[in-house]
Amino acid sequence: MADSNPAKDVGPVSVFPKKPKRNKYALGCTVLASMSSVLLGYDIGVMSGASIFIQKDMKLSDTKIEVLTGILNVYSLIGSCAAGRTSDWIGRKRTIVFAAVIFFVGALMMGFATNYAFLMAGRFVAGVGVGYALMIAPVYTAEVSPASTRGFLTSFPEVFINAGIMFGYVANYAFSHFSLHLGWRLMLGIGAIPSVFLAFGVLAMPESPRWLIMQGRLGDAMKVLNKTSDSPEEAQLRLAEIKEAAGIPENCTDDVVPVPKRNKGEGVWKELLLQPTPAVRRILIAGVGIHFFQQSSGIDAVVLYSPRIFKKAGLRRDNDLLGATVAVGFTKTCFILIATFFLDKVGRRPLLLSSVAGMVFSLAMLAVGLTVIDRHPDERVVWAIALSILMVLAFVSFFSIGLGPVTWVYSSEIFPLKLRAQGTSLGVAVNRVTSGVVSMTFLSLSKAITIGGSFFLYSGIAAAAWVFFYTFLPETRGRTLEDMECLFERSMLKGGGGGGEKVDGQVQLVNGGVTATNGHGHAQVAEVKVVAALSRLTACEMEFKILQSKLFEKEAELLKAAEASKDATFEEVEPSTWNKLRK
Repeated sequence: MADSNPAKDVGPVSVFPKKPKRNKYALGCTVLASMSSVLLGYDIGVMSGASIFIQKDMKLSDTKIEVLTGILNVYSLIGSCAAGRTSDWIGRKRTIVFAAVIFFVGALMMGFATNYAFLMAGRFVAGVGVGYALMIAPVYTAEVSPASTRGFLTSFPEVFINAGIMFGYVANYAFSHFSLHLGWRLMLGIGAIPSVFLAFGVLAMPESPRWLIMQGRLGDAMKVLNKTSDSPEEAQLRLAEIKEAAGIPENCTDDVVPVPKRNKGEGVWKELLLQPTPAVRRILIAGVGIHFFQQSSGIDAVVLYSPRIFKKAGLRRDNDLLGATVAVGFTKTCFILIATFFLDKVGRRPLLLSSVAGMVFSLAMLAVGLTVIDRHPDERVVWAIALSILMVLAFVSFFSIGLGPVTWVYSSEIFPLKLRAQGTSLGVAVNRVTSGVVSMTFLSLSKAITIGGSFFLYSGIAAAAWVFFYTFLPETRGRTLEDMECLFERSMLKGGGGGGEKVDGQVQLVNGGVTATNGHGHAQVAEVKVVAALSRLTACEMEFKILQSKLFEKEAELLKAAEASKDATFEEVEPSTWNKLRK
Protein backbone atom coordinates (compact mmCIF):
# COMPACT_ATOMS: atom_id res chain seq x y z
CA MET A 1 0.00 0.00 0.00
CA ALA A 2 1.40 3.38 -0.91
CA ASP A 3 2.46 5.74 1.81
CA SER A 4 -0.26 8.32 2.48
CA ASN A 5 2.35 11.05 2.79
CA PRO A 6 4.56 11.08 -0.33
CA ALA A 7 6.72 13.82 1.16
CA LYS A 8 8.34 11.19 3.35
CA ASP A 9 9.93 9.67 0.27
CA VAL A 10 12.10 12.71 -0.07
CA GLY A 11 14.59 12.99 2.77
CA PRO A 12 16.97 15.79 3.47
CA VAL A 13 19.24 16.39 0.50
CA SER A 14 22.82 17.10 1.51
CA VAL A 15 24.33 19.56 -0.93
CA PHE A 16 27.38 20.78 0.93
CA PRO A 17 30.11 18.82 2.71
CA LYS A 18 30.32 18.37 6.44
CA LYS A 19 31.15 21.56 8.29
CA PRO A 20 34.95 21.88 8.64
CA LYS A 21 36.83 22.43 11.84
CA ARG A 22 37.55 25.99 12.90
CA ASN A 23 40.56 27.55 11.22
CA LYS A 24 43.15 28.22 13.95
CA TYR A 25 45.04 30.81 11.92
CA ALA A 26 41.88 32.84 11.29
CA LEU A 27 41.05 32.46 14.98
CA GLY A 28 44.45 33.89 15.96
CA CYS A 29 44.06 36.85 13.59
CA THR A 30 40.59 37.54 15.00
CA VAL A 31 41.80 37.48 18.60
CA LEU A 32 44.59 39.95 17.87
CA ALA A 33 42.32 42.33 15.91
CA SER A 34 39.52 42.14 18.49
CA MET A 35 41.88 43.19 21.27
CA SER A 36 41.24 46.73 20.07
CA SER A 37 37.68 46.42 21.41
CA VAL A 38 39.08 46.02 24.92
CA LEU A 39 39.82 49.75 24.83
CA LEU A 40 36.15 50.72 24.67
CA GLY A 41 35.07 48.05 27.13
CA TYR A 42 37.64 49.08 29.71
CA ASP A 43 36.64 52.74 29.47
CA ILE A 44 32.94 51.91 29.91
CA GLY A 45 33.60 49.65 32.87
CA VAL A 46 36.12 51.84 34.65
CA MET A 47 34.08 55.06 34.30
CA SER A 48 31.11 53.46 36.05
CA GLY A 49 33.14 53.40 39.27
CA ALA A 50 35.71 56.13 38.66
CA SER A 51 32.96 58.71 38.16
CA ILE A 52 31.89 58.24 41.80
CA PHE A 53 35.37 59.15 43.05
CA ILE A 54 35.92 61.91 40.44
CA GLN A 55 32.68 63.57 41.57
CA LYS A 56 33.79 63.48 45.20
CA ASP A 57 37.36 64.63 44.46
CA MET A 58 36.52 67.49 42.06
CA LYS A 59 33.14 68.40 43.63
CA LEU A 60 31.30 68.01 40.31
CA SER A 61 27.55 68.18 39.69
CA ASP A 62 25.52 65.29 38.24
CA THR A 63 25.31 67.15 34.92
CA LYS A 64 29.10 67.38 34.59
CA ILE A 65 29.43 63.70 35.50
CA GLU A 66 26.85 62.82 32.83
CA VAL A 67 28.80 64.76 30.22
CA LEU A 68 32.15 63.35 31.35
CA THR A 69 30.84 59.79 31.25
CA GLY A 70 29.04 59.93 27.93
CA ILE A 71 31.12 62.40 25.93
CA LEU A 72 33.64 59.73 24.88
CA ASN A 73 30.91 58.16 22.73
CA VAL A 74 30.38 61.45 20.90
CA TYR A 75 34.11 61.97 20.45
CA SER A 76 34.43 58.43 19.09
CA LEU A 77 32.13 59.54 16.26
CA ILE A 78 35.11 61.41 14.79
CA GLY A 79 37.25 58.29 14.84
CA SER A 80 34.59 55.95 13.44
CA CYS A 81 33.78 58.33 10.56
CA ALA A 82 37.45 58.78 9.67
CA ALA A 83 38.31 55.10 10.09
CA GLY A 84 36.64 53.98 6.86
CA ARG A 85 38.68 56.31 4.67
CA THR A 86 41.85 55.71 6.71
CA SER A 87 41.57 51.91 6.52
CA ASP A 88 41.04 52.05 2.74
CA TRP A 89 44.10 54.29 2.47
CA ILE A 90 46.70 52.69 4.78
CA GLY A 91 45.14 49.26 5.31
CA ARG A 92 43.17 47.58 8.08
CA LYS A 93 46.27 46.44 10.00
CA ARG A 94 47.95 49.85 10.26
CA THR A 95 44.62 51.44 11.22
CA ILE A 96 44.42 49.16 14.28
CA VAL A 97 47.93 50.28 15.34
CA PHE A 98 46.91 53.91 14.80
CA ALA A 99 43.87 53.41 17.05
CA ALA A 100 46.01 51.89 19.80
CA VAL A 101 48.48 54.79 19.74
CA ILE A 102 45.70 57.40 19.98
CA PHE A 103 44.01 55.64 22.91
CA PHE A 104 47.38 55.24 24.69
CA VAL A 105 47.89 59.00 24.63
CA GLY A 106 44.31 59.65 25.77
CA ALA A 107 44.54 57.21 28.70
CA LEU A 108 47.74 58.83 29.96
CA MET A 109 46.16 62.29 29.70
CA MET A 110 43.17 61.15 31.78
CA GLY A 111 45.44 59.53 34.36
CA PHE A 112 47.50 62.72 34.84
CA ALA A 113 44.51 65.11 34.65
CA THR A 114 44.63 67.90 37.23
CA ASN A 115 41.22 69.46 36.53
CA TYR A 116 37.95 68.90 34.71
CA ALA A 117 39.09 70.58 31.46
CA PHE A 118 42.26 68.43 31.28
CA LEU A 119 40.14 65.34 31.93
CA MET A 120 37.79 66.28 29.10
CA ALA A 121 40.76 66.74 26.74
CA GLY A 122 41.93 63.23 27.59
CA ARG A 123 38.42 61.92 26.96
CA PHE A 124 38.49 63.56 23.52
CA VAL A 125 41.76 61.90 22.47
CA ALA A 126 40.76 58.51 23.89
CA GLY A 127 37.35 58.79 22.21
CA VAL A 128 38.89 59.22 18.76
CA GLY A 129 40.99 56.11 19.35
CA VAL A 130 37.95 54.15 20.48
CA GLY A 131 36.05 55.20 17.34
CA TYR A 132 38.84 53.88 15.12
CA ALA A 133 39.04 50.61 17.05
CA LEU A 134 35.29 50.02 17.06
CA MET A 135 34.99 50.34 13.31
CA ILE A 136 38.09 48.48 12.17
CA ALA A 137 37.98 45.36 14.37
CA PRO A 138 34.69 43.94 12.99
CA VAL A 139 35.61 44.83 9.39
CA TYR A 140 39.02 43.13 9.57
CA THR A 141 37.55 40.07 11.30
CA ALA A 142 34.76 39.67 8.73
CA GLU A 143 37.25 39.97 5.86
CA VAL A 144 39.66 37.27 7.10
CA SER A 145 37.01 34.83 8.34
CA PRO A 146 35.78 31.86 6.26
CA ALA A 147 32.00 31.80 5.79
CA SER A 148 31.60 28.64 7.92
CA THR A 149 32.79 30.38 11.11
CA ARG A 150 32.32 34.06 10.32
CA GLY A 151 29.57 34.50 12.91
CA PHE A 152 31.72 32.92 15.63
CA LEU A 153 34.81 34.93 14.76
CA THR A 154 33.11 38.26 14.05
CA SER A 155 31.46 38.15 17.48
CA PHE A 156 34.90 38.39 19.09
CA PRO A 157 34.96 42.23 19.17
CA GLU A 158 31.86 42.13 21.39
CA VAL A 159 33.51 39.43 23.52
CA PHE A 160 36.51 41.67 24.06
CA ILE A 161 34.31 44.70 24.80
CA ASN A 162 32.77 42.65 27.60
CA ALA A 163 36.19 41.49 28.76
CA GLY A 164 37.27 45.15 28.86
CA ILE A 165 34.17 46.06 30.90
CA MET A 166 35.03 43.25 33.31
CA PHE A 167 38.63 44.48 33.65
CA GLY A 168 37.30 48.00 34.25
CA TYR A 169 35.02 46.80 37.05
CA VAL A 170 37.87 44.85 38.64
CA ALA A 171 40.15 47.92 38.43
CA ASN A 172 37.45 49.97 40.16
CA TYR A 173 37.26 47.49 43.01
CA ALA A 174 41.06 47.10 43.29
CA PHE A 175 41.93 50.83 43.27
CA SER A 176 38.97 51.94 45.38
CA HIS A 177 41.10 51.24 48.46
CA PHE A 178 43.67 53.88 47.45
CA SER A 179 43.37 57.51 48.44
CA LEU A 180 40.57 59.51 46.82
CA HIS A 181 43.05 61.70 44.92
CA LEU A 182 45.09 58.76 43.54
CA GLY A 183 42.55 55.96 43.10
CA TRP A 184 40.55 57.23 40.13
CA ARG A 185 43.72 58.38 38.34
CA LEU A 186 45.12 54.85 38.52
CA MET A 187 41.80 53.47 37.29
CA LEU A 188 41.92 55.64 34.17
CA GLY A 189 45.68 55.71 33.53
CA ILE A 190 46.18 51.95 33.63
CA GLY A 191 43.94 51.74 30.56
CA ALA A 192 47.04 52.63 28.50
CA ILE A 193 48.47 49.14 29.09
CA PRO A 194 46.08 47.18 26.77
CA SER A 195 46.87 49.54 23.90
CA VAL A 196 50.59 48.72 24.19
CA PHE A 197 49.90 44.97 23.92
CA LEU A 198 47.57 45.65 21.00
CA ALA A 199 50.12 47.68 19.02
CA PHE A 200 52.76 44.93 19.32
CA GLY A 201 50.30 42.07 18.81
CA VAL A 202 49.09 43.49 15.51
CA LEU A 203 52.59 43.03 14.07
CA ALA A 204 51.90 39.28 13.94
CA MET A 205 48.71 39.76 11.90
CA PRO A 206 48.46 39.57 8.09
CA GLU A 207 46.74 42.33 6.17
CA SER A 208 43.12 41.80 5.13
CA PRO A 209 42.99 39.79 1.86
CA ARG A 210 40.16 41.95 0.54
CA TRP A 211 42.19 45.13 1.11
CA LEU A 212 45.22 43.51 -0.60
CA ILE A 213 43.12 42.64 -3.64
CA MET A 214 41.77 46.18 -3.77
CA GLN A 215 45.43 47.24 -4.07
CA GLY A 216 46.07 44.68 -6.84
CA ARG A 217 48.30 42.48 -4.65
CA LEU A 218 46.81 39.12 -5.64
CA GLY A 219 49.85 37.09 -4.64
CA ASP A 220 49.88 38.39 -1.08
CA ALA A 221 46.11 38.05 -0.84
CA MET A 222 46.22 34.42 -1.99
CA LYS A 223 48.76 33.58 0.72
CA VAL A 224 46.41 34.98 3.37
CA LEU A 225 43.36 33.29 1.85
CA ASN A 226 45.11 29.90 1.81
CA LYS A 227 45.79 30.26 5.53
CA THR A 228 42.38 31.60 6.54
CA SER A 229 40.13 29.40 4.36
CA ASP A 230 38.81 25.95 5.23
CA SER A 231 40.17 24.43 1.99
CA PRO A 232 42.23 25.39 -1.08
CA GLU A 233 39.03 25.29 -3.14
CA GLU A 234 37.36 27.81 -0.83
CA ALA A 235 40.43 30.04 -1.06
CA GLN A 236 40.17 29.99 -4.87
CA LEU A 237 36.47 30.76 -4.72
CA ARG A 238 36.95 33.63 -2.27
CA LEU A 239 39.71 35.04 -4.48
CA ALA A 240 37.49 34.88 -7.58
CA GLU A 241 34.55 36.55 -5.81
CA ILE A 242 36.65 39.35 -4.32
CA LYS A 243 38.33 39.99 -7.68
CA GLU A 244 34.91 40.28 -9.29
CA ALA A 245 33.73 42.68 -6.57
CA ALA A 246 36.90 44.75 -6.97
CA GLY A 247 36.50 44.92 -10.77
CA ILE A 248 39.62 42.87 -11.57
CA PRO A 249 39.28 40.64 -14.69
CA GLU A 250 39.12 36.95 -13.86
CA ASN A 251 42.02 36.07 -16.16
CA CYS A 252 44.42 38.38 -14.27
CA THR A 253 46.52 35.97 -12.22
CA ASP A 254 49.83 37.79 -11.70
CA ASP A 255 51.03 38.49 -8.17
CA VAL A 256 50.54 42.22 -8.76
CA VAL A 257 47.91 43.45 -11.21
CA PRO A 258 46.54 46.87 -12.13
CA VAL A 259 43.30 47.76 -10.38
CA PRO A 260 40.56 49.75 -12.15
CA LYS A 261 40.85 53.34 -10.99
CA ARG A 262 38.06 54.55 -8.77
CA ASN A 263 37.77 57.76 -6.84
CA LYS A 264 39.03 57.68 -3.25
CA GLY A 265 35.73 57.69 -1.44
CA GLU A 266 33.68 60.45 -3.05
CA GLY A 267 31.66 58.09 -5.25
CA VAL A 268 31.31 55.59 -2.42
CA TRP A 269 29.37 58.01 -0.23
CA LYS A 270 27.24 59.00 -3.21
CA GLU A 271 26.42 55.35 -3.95
CA LEU A 272 25.78 54.64 -0.25
CA LEU A 273 23.70 57.68 0.72
CA LEU A 274 22.57 59.78 -2.26
CA GLN A 275 21.89 57.29 -5.06
CA PRO A 276 21.77 53.80 -3.53
CA THR A 277 20.20 50.85 -5.28
CA PRO A 278 17.10 49.42 -3.53
CA ALA A 279 19.21 46.57 -2.12
CA VAL A 280 21.93 48.91 -0.84
CA ARG A 281 19.30 51.19 0.70
CA ARG A 282 17.82 48.22 2.56
CA ILE A 283 21.30 47.11 3.68
CA LEU A 284 22.02 50.64 4.92
CA ILE A 285 18.78 50.82 6.90
CA ALA A 286 19.44 47.38 8.38
CA GLY A 287 23.04 48.23 9.31
CA VAL A 288 22.19 51.60 10.84
CA GLY A 289 18.99 50.35 12.45
CA ILE A 290 20.57 47.45 14.31
CA HIS A 291 23.24 49.80 15.75
CA PHE A 292 20.63 52.35 16.78
CA PHE A 293 18.45 49.84 18.60
CA GLN A 294 21.43 48.17 20.27
CA GLN A 295 22.21 51.35 22.18
CA SER A 296 18.78 52.99 22.46
CA SER A 297 17.49 50.00 24.43
CA GLY A 298 19.54 51.24 27.41
CA ILE A 299 22.52 48.92 27.75
CA ASP A 300 24.97 51.76 28.46
CA ALA A 301 22.62 53.21 31.06
CA VAL A 302 22.74 49.89 32.92
CA VAL A 303 26.48 49.28 32.49
CA LEU A 304 27.69 52.84 33.15
CA TYR A 305 25.32 53.62 36.00
CA SER A 306 24.95 50.17 37.56
CA PRO A 307 26.43 51.40 40.89
CA ARG A 308 23.73 54.10 41.05
CA ILE A 309 21.03 51.59 40.08
CA PHE A 310 22.17 49.22 42.80
CA LYS A 311 22.32 52.11 45.26
CA LYS A 312 18.73 52.95 44.36
CA ALA A 313 17.87 49.30 44.85
CA GLY A 314 19.15 49.32 48.42
CA LEU A 315 22.94 48.82 48.45
CA ARG A 316 24.74 51.56 50.37
CA ARG A 317 28.50 50.99 50.81
CA ASP A 318 30.89 51.78 47.93
CA ASN A 319 32.55 48.35 48.15
CA ASP A 320 29.17 46.62 47.92
CA LEU A 321 28.21 48.73 44.91
CA LEU A 322 31.47 48.00 43.09
CA GLY A 323 31.27 44.31 44.01
CA ALA A 324 27.79 44.14 42.48
CA THR A 325 29.06 45.75 39.29
CA VAL A 326 31.78 43.06 39.07
CA ALA A 327 28.95 40.51 39.14
CA VAL A 328 27.32 42.36 36.23
CA GLY A 329 30.57 42.26 34.25
CA PHE A 330 31.12 38.57 35.01
CA THR A 331 27.57 37.65 33.95
CA LYS A 332 27.83 39.72 30.77
CA THR A 333 31.14 38.10 29.80
CA CYS A 334 29.92 34.54 30.45
CA PHE A 335 26.84 34.94 28.26
CA ILE A 336 28.71 36.58 25.39
CA LEU A 337 31.07 33.60 25.35
CA ILE A 338 28.07 31.28 25.12
CA ALA A 339 26.65 33.32 22.25
CA THR A 340 29.81 32.98 20.15
CA PHE A 341 29.28 29.22 19.83
CA PHE A 342 25.68 29.56 18.65
CA LEU A 343 25.97 32.27 16.00
CA ASP A 344 26.98 29.82 13.25
CA LYS A 345 24.89 26.92 14.57
CA VAL A 346 21.58 28.64 15.34
CA GLY A 347 21.90 31.70 13.11
CA ARG A 348 21.70 35.46 13.63
CA ARG A 349 17.90 35.92 13.58
CA PRO A 350 16.90 33.34 16.23
CA LEU A 351 19.50 34.66 18.67
CA LEU A 352 18.59 38.27 17.94
CA LEU A 353 14.83 37.84 18.32
CA SER A 354 15.00 35.69 21.47
CA SER A 355 17.54 38.07 23.00
CA VAL A 356 15.46 41.19 22.42
CA ALA A 357 12.30 39.49 23.70
CA GLY A 358 14.14 38.69 26.94
CA MET A 359 15.39 42.28 27.15
CA VAL A 360 11.83 43.64 26.85
CA PHE A 361 10.70 41.45 29.74
CA SER A 362 13.70 42.13 32.02
CA LEU A 363 13.58 45.90 31.45
CA ALA A 364 9.87 45.99 32.24
CA MET A 365 10.39 43.95 35.44
CA LEU A 366 13.36 46.14 36.45
CA ALA A 367 11.14 49.19 35.98
CA VAL A 368 8.46 47.61 38.18
CA GLY A 369 10.96 46.84 40.95
CA LEU A 370 12.53 50.31 40.95
CA THR A 371 9.10 51.98 40.85
CA VAL A 372 7.98 50.05 43.93
CA ILE A 373 11.20 51.02 45.75
CA ASP A 374 10.65 54.66 44.75
CA ARG A 375 7.13 54.66 46.17
CA HIS A 376 8.28 53.24 49.53
CA PRO A 377 11.33 55.45 50.36
CA ASP A 378 11.11 54.81 54.10
CA GLU A 379 10.55 51.07 53.77
CA ARG A 380 12.94 48.29 52.71
CA VAL A 381 10.91 46.22 50.20
CA VAL A 382 13.04 43.09 50.02
CA TRP A 383 11.27 41.45 47.08
CA ALA A 384 11.54 44.62 44.97
CA ILE A 385 15.25 44.95 45.81
CA ALA A 386 15.87 41.30 44.86
CA LEU A 387 13.80 41.67 41.68
CA SER A 388 15.75 44.79 40.62
CA ILE A 389 19.16 43.18 41.12
CA LEU A 390 18.05 39.97 39.39
CA MET A 391 16.59 41.86 36.42
CA VAL A 392 19.80 43.87 35.93
CA LEU A 393 21.69 40.58 35.65
CA ALA A 394 18.96 39.12 33.40
CA PHE A 395 19.02 42.16 31.12
CA VAL A 396 22.79 42.07 30.53
CA SER A 397 22.53 38.29 30.02
CA PHE A 398 19.83 38.58 27.34
CA PHE A 399 21.72 41.45 25.69
CA SER A 400 24.97 39.49 25.59
CA ILE A 401 23.41 36.32 24.19
CA GLY A 402 22.06 38.06 21.10
CA LEU A 403 21.78 41.78 20.40
CA GLY A 404 25.28 42.56 21.71
CA PRO A 405 27.35 40.26 19.44
CA VAL A 406 24.89 39.98 16.53
CA THR A 407 24.98 43.76 15.95
CA TRP A 408 28.71 43.72 15.18
CA VAL A 409 28.57 40.47 13.22
CA TYR A 410 25.60 41.53 11.11
CA SER A 411 26.67 45.08 10.31
CA SER A 412 30.21 44.06 9.34
CA GLU A 413 29.10 41.38 6.86
CA ILE A 414 26.14 42.85 4.95
CA PHE A 415 27.72 45.79 3.06
CA PRO A 416 29.19 45.22 -0.45
CA LEU A 417 33.01 45.24 -0.61
CA LYS A 418 33.47 48.74 -2.04
CA LEU A 419 30.98 50.18 0.48
CA ARG A 420 31.97 48.07 3.49
CA ALA A 421 34.43 50.38 5.24
CA GLN A 422 32.24 53.47 4.88
CA GLY A 423 29.00 51.60 5.58
CA THR A 424 30.37 50.00 8.72
CA SER A 425 31.83 53.29 9.92
CA LEU A 426 28.40 54.93 9.46
CA GLY A 427 26.79 52.21 11.57
CA VAL A 428 29.42 52.62 14.28
CA ALA A 429 28.88 56.40 14.20
CA VAL A 430 25.14 55.94 14.83
CA ASN A 431 26.00 53.44 17.58
CA ARG A 432 28.29 55.90 19.36
CA VAL A 433 25.96 58.91 18.99
CA THR A 434 23.03 56.92 20.37
CA SER A 435 25.20 55.60 23.19
CA GLY A 436 26.32 59.14 23.99
CA VAL A 437 22.76 60.43 24.09
CA VAL A 438 21.66 57.60 26.42
CA SER A 439 24.64 57.91 28.77
CA MET A 440 24.53 61.73 28.92
CA THR A 441 20.79 61.91 29.60
CA PHE A 442 20.15 58.97 31.94
CA LEU A 443 20.54 60.86 35.22
CA SER A 444 18.46 63.79 33.97
CA LEU A 445 15.86 61.44 32.49
CA SER A 446 15.56 59.46 35.72
CA LYS A 447 14.97 62.72 37.63
CA ALA A 448 12.34 63.85 35.13
CA ILE A 449 10.28 60.65 34.80
CA THR A 450 11.76 58.60 37.71
CA ILE A 451 14.30 55.81 37.31
CA GLY A 452 11.49 53.26 36.91
CA GLY A 453 9.92 55.35 34.15
CA SER A 454 13.27 55.44 32.34
CA PHE A 455 13.41 51.67 32.16
CA PHE A 456 9.77 51.45 31.05
CA LEU A 457 10.84 53.74 28.17
CA TYR A 458 13.82 51.50 27.31
CA SER A 459 11.52 48.47 27.40
CA GLY A 460 9.22 50.11 24.85
CA ILE A 461 12.16 50.89 22.58
CA ALA A 462 13.33 47.27 22.83
CA ALA A 463 9.83 46.11 21.82
CA ALA A 464 9.99 48.35 18.73
CA ALA A 465 13.43 46.88 17.99
CA TRP A 466 11.99 43.35 18.02
CA VAL A 467 9.39 44.32 15.39
CA PHE A 468 12.08 45.97 13.22
CA PHE A 469 14.39 42.95 13.39
CA TYR A 470 11.59 40.49 12.66
CA THR A 471 10.34 42.31 9.57
CA PHE A 472 13.53 43.75 8.14
CA LEU A 473 16.60 41.55 8.77
CA PRO A 474 17.11 38.35 6.73
CA GLU A 475 19.29 35.49 7.96
CA THR A 476 22.95 35.76 6.80
CA ARG A 477 24.41 32.60 8.31
CA GLY A 478 26.58 30.63 5.86
CA ARG A 479 26.49 33.30 3.13
CA THR A 480 29.65 34.65 1.55
CA LEU A 481 30.23 38.38 1.94
CA GLU A 482 29.91 38.86 -1.80
CA ASP A 483 26.42 37.26 -1.77
CA MET A 484 24.85 39.70 0.70
CA GLU A 485 23.52 42.18 -1.86
CA CYS A 486 21.68 39.38 -3.68
CA LEU A 487 20.32 38.14 -0.35
CA PHE A 488 18.78 41.52 0.43
CA GLU A 489 17.36 41.76 -3.09
CA ARG A 490 15.62 38.42 -2.62
CA SER A 491 14.46 39.53 0.82
CA MET A 492 12.84 42.61 -0.74
CA LEU A 493 11.03 40.45 -3.28
CA LYS A 494 9.69 38.24 -0.48
CA GLY A 495 8.62 41.33 1.44
CA GLY A 496 10.20 40.66 4.83
CA GLY A 497 13.12 39.43 6.87
CA GLY A 498 12.63 35.69 6.76
CA GLY A 499 14.84 33.04 8.23
CA GLY A 500 15.51 30.81 5.22
CA GLU A 501 14.68 30.07 1.63
CA LYS A 502 10.99 29.11 1.37
CA VAL A 503 8.67 28.09 -1.43
CA ASP A 504 5.05 29.04 -0.71
CA GLY A 505 5.69 28.51 2.97
CA GLN A 506 6.11 24.76 2.41
CA VAL A 507 9.79 24.12 1.81
CA GLN A 508 12.70 25.24 3.91
CA LEU A 509 16.43 25.03 3.30
CA VAL A 510 18.38 24.14 6.44
CA ASN A 511 22.18 23.96 6.36
CA GLY A 512 22.23 23.10 2.69
CA GLY A 513 19.64 20.33 3.06
CA VAL A 514 15.92 20.36 2.27
CA THR A 515 13.04 19.44 4.53
CA ALA A 516 9.31 19.44 3.84
CA THR A 517 7.01 21.17 6.31
CA ASN A 518 3.28 21.58 6.78
CA GLY A 519 1.89 19.93 3.65
CA HIS A 520 0.87 16.70 1.94
CA GLY A 521 0.62 15.22 -1.53
CA HIS A 522 2.52 15.17 -4.76
CA ALA A 523 2.63 18.96 -5.08
CA GLN A 524 4.82 19.13 -1.99
CA VAL A 525 7.13 16.41 -3.34
CA ALA A 526 7.53 18.40 -6.53
CA GLU A 527 8.36 21.53 -4.56
CA VAL A 528 10.96 19.66 -2.52
CA LYS A 529 12.58 18.24 -5.64
CA VAL A 530 12.66 21.66 -7.30
CA VAL A 531 14.37 23.27 -4.31
CA ALA A 532 16.80 20.34 -4.04
CA ALA A 533 17.66 20.74 -7.73
CA LEU A 534 18.22 24.47 -7.27
CA SER A 535 20.48 23.76 -4.32
CA ARG A 536 22.54 21.29 -6.35
CA LEU A 537 22.73 23.85 -9.16
CA THR A 538 24.11 26.44 -6.71
CA ALA A 539 26.73 23.96 -5.51
CA CYS A 540 27.68 23.14 -9.11
CA GLU A 541 27.97 26.84 -9.90
CA MET A 542 30.36 27.32 -6.98
CA GLU A 543 32.47 24.35 -8.16
CA PHE A 544 32.44 25.69 -11.72
CA LYS A 545 33.82 29.05 -10.53
CA ILE A 546 36.67 27.30 -8.77
CA LEU A 547 37.51 25.15 -11.82
CA GLN A 548 37.20 28.16 -14.12
CA SER A 549 39.66 30.10 -11.96
CA LYS A 550 42.11 27.18 -12.09
CA LEU A 551 41.71 26.98 -15.87
CA PHE A 552 42.61 30.65 -16.31
CA GLU A 553 45.69 30.13 -14.13
CA LYS A 554 46.85 27.11 -16.18
CA GLU A 555 46.26 28.96 -19.44
CA ALA A 556 48.28 31.89 -18.14
CA GLU A 557 51.14 29.55 -17.16
CA LEU A 558 51.18 27.93 -20.60
CA LEU A 559 51.15 31.33 -22.28
CA LYS A 560 54.12 32.46 -20.19
CA ALA A 561 55.98 29.24 -21.00
CA ALA A 562 55.30 29.68 -24.72
CA GLU A 563 56.46 33.29 -24.67
CA ALA A 564 59.61 32.37 -22.75
CA SER A 565 60.70 29.97 -25.48
CA LYS A 566 61.94 31.48 -28.74
CA ASP A 567 60.79 28.55 -30.84
CA ALA A 568 57.59 27.60 -29.03
CA THR A 569 54.28 29.24 -29.87
CA PHE A 570 50.85 29.20 -28.35
CA GLU A 571 49.63 26.81 -31.07
CA GLU A 572 52.43 24.30 -30.42
CA VAL A 573 50.97 23.25 -27.09
CA GLU A 574 49.69 19.69 -27.53
CA PRO A 575 45.93 19.48 -28.16
CA SER A 576 45.66 16.79 -25.51
CA THR A 577 46.88 19.27 -22.90
CA TRP A 578 44.24 21.82 -23.85
CA ASN A 579 41.53 19.15 -23.94
CA LYS A 580 42.52 18.03 -20.46
CA LEU A 581 42.33 21.58 -19.17
CA ARG A 582 39.03 22.31 -20.92
CA LYS A 583 37.54 19.10 -19.52
